[in-house]
Amino acid sequence: MAATASPGAGGMDAKARTSPKSVKFLFGGLAGMGATVFVQPLDLVKNRMQLSGEGAKTREYKTSFHALTSILRAEGLRGIYTGLSAGLLRQATYTTTRLGIYTVLFERLTGADGTPPGFLLKAVIGMTAGATGAFVGTPAEVALIRMTADGRLPADQRRGYKNVFNALIRIVREEGVLTLWRGCIPTMARAVVVNAAQLASYSQSKQFLLDSGYFSDNILCHFCASMISGLVTTAASMPVDIVKTRIQNMRMIDGKPEYKNGLVWWKSPIKPSRPDAIWGIPPQIPFYFLL
Repeated sequence: MAATASPGAGGMDAKARTSPKSVKFLFGGLAGMGATVFVQPLDLVKNRMQLSGEGAKTREYKTSFHALTSILRAEGLRGIYTGLSAGLLRQATYTTTRLGIYTVLFERLTGADGTPPGFLLKAVIGMTAGATGAFVGTPAEVALIRMTADGRLPADQRRGYKNVFNALIRIVREEGVLTLWRGCIPTMARAVVVNAAQLASYSQSKQFLLDSGYFSDNILCHFCASMISGLVTTAASMPVDIVKTRIQNMRMIDGKPEYKNGLVWWKSPIKPSRPDAIWGIPPQIPFYFLL
């Protein structure tokens, strides 16, 4: 009888050792912060390219490589990590909130018999979690955009934030607390597009690769599907991402903002001179694979 009871007790102990949800969310946020350390230079290049040519100026950078080399030449290795503290805070707030909301909704919508939600419901859950996380992470996003954009401005026009907390405090003091959520709507819209496109394109890409007969369900298949998904997701979200970046970086001119909202941006004389500029050919493609 003792031998019979032992496996059961072992199973109960194993179940008891399962990590609590809070720890899982914490690890998810830490993982995102760890990835940020590696992709921060790409994020900075992306933001600089999206702001390049703003105000009817000549575009500063021709390609991602040109942007990276120009920044390294002008600002040094440390310059490409400008805004790292804001990037880390963004992941700590956005990723943790997104994972938390997604997990809670997923578990609540799972059937009593353990049947997981269907594809469409998963998409809705992902979009809801992404939008909520984006709302929570918008203050860090605003700080990140401004800190990464500073180096392209003349010295007398730079904001000169020391770190993300200095940026948040100064924004509240100089522009009001609501400025922390400037561009919140396009930020949330971008998160919805990213989560929907990422989920759908990954699933479809994986199925296509498996049906081709050249792949089996292994890490190579997942890697290729992730890269294809990253490309599709970037292309789908880029227009909204550029709108978000320019709104969050805008200044007040004679007491009036450069853009009233995301829709007015398309009619503004400050918009890109070429329609293809809204896609920006970014270094952002690996982001959705790494993050």
